[in-house]
Amino acid sequence: MTTTDLRLTGMSCASCAARVERGLNQIDGVSATVNLALEQAHVDHSATVSTERLISAVESAGYHATVIDHGDRHRGDHGDHDIPEDALRPRLIVSAVLAVPVIAVSMVMPWQFPGWQWWALALATPIVFWGGYPFHRTALERARHRTSSMDTLVSLGTLSAYLWSALVVLQGHAHAHVYFEVAAAVTVFLLAGRYAEAKAKRSAGAALRALLALGAKEATVVRDGVEIRIPVGELAVGDVIVVRPGELVATDGVVIDGTSALDASAMTGESVPVDVGPGDPVLGGTVNTYGRLRVRAVTVGSDTQLARMSRMVADAQSGKASVQRLADRVSAVFVPVVLGIAVVTLAGWLLTGHSVTAAFTAAVAVLIIACPCALGLATPTAILVGTGRGAQLGVLIKSPQVLETVSGIDTVVLDKTGTVTNGRMSVAAVRAEPGEDEDEVLARAAAVEAASEHPVGAAIVAAALARGLPIAEVRDFANAPGTGVRGIVGGESGSFAGGVFAGVSQGVDVQVARADHDTDTSGATAVAVSWDGRRRGVIRVADTVKPTSAAAIAELKAMGLTPVLLTGDGPAVAARVAAEVGIAAHDVIAGVLPSGKAEAIRALQAGGRRVAMVGDGVNDSVALATADIGMAIGTGTDAAIEAGDITLVRGDLRTVPTALRLSARTLRVIKQNLFWAFGYNAAAIPLAAFGLLTPMIAGAAMAASSVLVVTNSLRLRRFH
Repeated sequence: MTTTDLRLTGMSCASCAARVERGLNQIDGVSATVNLALEQAHVDHSATVSTERLISAVESAGYHATVIDHGDRHRGDHGDHDIPEDALRPRLIVSAVLAVPVIAVSMVMPWQFPGWQWWALALATPIVFWGGYPFHRTALERARHRTSSMDTLVSLGTLSAYLWSALVVLQGHAHAHVYFEVAAAVTVFLLAGRYAEAKAKRSAGAALRALLALGAKEATVVRDGVEIRIPVGELAVGDVIVVRPGELVATDGVVIDGTSALDASAMTGESVPVDVGPGDPVLGGTVNTYGRLRVRAVTVGSDTQLARMSRMVADAQSGKASVQRLADRVSAVFVPVVLGIAVVTLAGWLLTGHSVTAAFTAAVAVLIIACPCALGLATPTAILVGTGRGAQLGVLIKSPQVLETVSGIDTVVLDKTGTVTNGRMSVAAVRAEPGEDEDEVLARAAAVEAASEHPVGAAIVAAALARGLPIAEVRDFANAPGTGVRGIVGGESGSFAGGVFAGVSQGVDVQVARADHDTDTSGATAVAVSWDGRRRGVIRVADTVKPTSAAAIAELKAMGLTPVLLTGDGPAVAARVAAEVGIAAHDVIAGVLPSGKAEAIRALQAGGRRVAMVGDGVNDSVALATADIGMAIGTGTDAAIEAGDITLVRGDLRTVPTALRLSARTLRVIKQNLFWAFGYNAAAIPLAAFGLLTPMIAGAAMAASSVLVVTNSLRLRRFH
């Protein structure tokens, strides 16, 4: 089988995606899945089916397609959608400005002056034809292919109301009712909803762009004995790459010269930088904290771990079921039925001997009463109010699909580093040997570590400064890669009085071993401090738990959810953190790589769990995309934020239960709105068909339904 990904344009609703998917799957040897959010089709097909045939099938359905080239990392094909957000904005603004006086003069009789209908006609014309052009264009395109969508009703409803009103005005019926306000209001409201949806969809595939942006764009390579800068795309296996302090490692490789500590937290979730030296493997995308490294490239381009992660995110997102709006799900039935009722109404009135005016009035009433204004407002207004309230509470919900998925969540998987913990090393404890002083142990260690660039050393120095301890000068500083540091600290061994070192001028040789093998069940990194050939104390450095994490996990438990800790750190570290925040030992998954995190999520899902994943690093992006709901900490990496369905702006775990409750509440409001909108149509359409509702009453009823929907959505402003 061959796999082809297609970029799709022209889709506007779930029925569009279903139509494209159905057209592709009708080809023998083709299995296709269409993702509306990404505007992509993932197609598995036999070698005998050409890409030209796939594109032809999409075009036959009334849409356009191009083949996505995954070979070019920098094209931007991963998520650049053809969304007319910029085109919708001016249409919405101009239409809204023009619609206000039309609605005001039409609805408030004391404001109606002689000839006001002509004035309303002039203002409504650009609203209907220019502002409503996106709906009319889609409706016409669907008609060309003998199909329909919700845009079909929008177009027919607004045009019918406008054309009937224009005909009345042109015939000079000064006292006849016109429906310019109906056409104007429907157009503006639905433009607002379409604009909000366009903005939400714009970032649907940005996780891949963020992942690709993480990698280095250029690399320094040694060729013919000379260091030169080249684009990373020109790297070849075997190239020798020079990585200076602060630079990104350009590709996966092995160290051939130099020592340093690599910050791999974004790639592996490890909270402590990893010491590397000759012979050690390194990953592209990690940061060199200090020292100069020479790295031989082992894999380049699409074979690197970063590139593989990008593909995994793409596969996870494409494979995730796109939960569609309830309104769109029934559009395939609702639209043709309404059109049929309008035609039958027109014919029935004519055949029973009624006038053309009476027949047309009844048919227009059917279209107006069925025009999905409330239906179109049901989802976007609830989303706008719900997401606005969420933003105030530090919760960003990206799309309507998220809301529908939240309802069944029963398990919340939490990344450790940067999510449950601060993601920064700090001194957890200082233990002095008998007869030694804790402050002296910390001060001498800080004096030596002050000359180091290692993050563990920085944590020790910060702790000494926080205690107000002096940072003495150090001489003969030496770094022992993988072991620690040492240096001569001025002062006499064992003498620490009055906050200063005292003693002979020759100083003391102090050794700081960062990887002490002293038994440590807490999961902290043990740092041994020695001088005069004897260990004087142990400093324990750990990634500290956020102050609010325990309270957040307690609230999740109170909601009936199961918290699970998932980390790339070792079991001891994971157990310490889990115990501190109240997560059961059997709900801890430790020592997993990025791909392992995604597999852990799938394992939980296979066991019948509905999983929300909370993470902050690039290493979490695959798991975030794989989970039923991905919740990204806003203080984390862009890749994780974009891969997540929900962003927690403040980085406070207490916003996790808030996000879940708000999503569930917003979904409930959407369902209430849709129930009312459909119930309203089901009850009112027969009345309009039998002439019991004039277009004027139909317009008023439609406005009332819209007000009810909006009012119901506004209740979300009181959520807390």
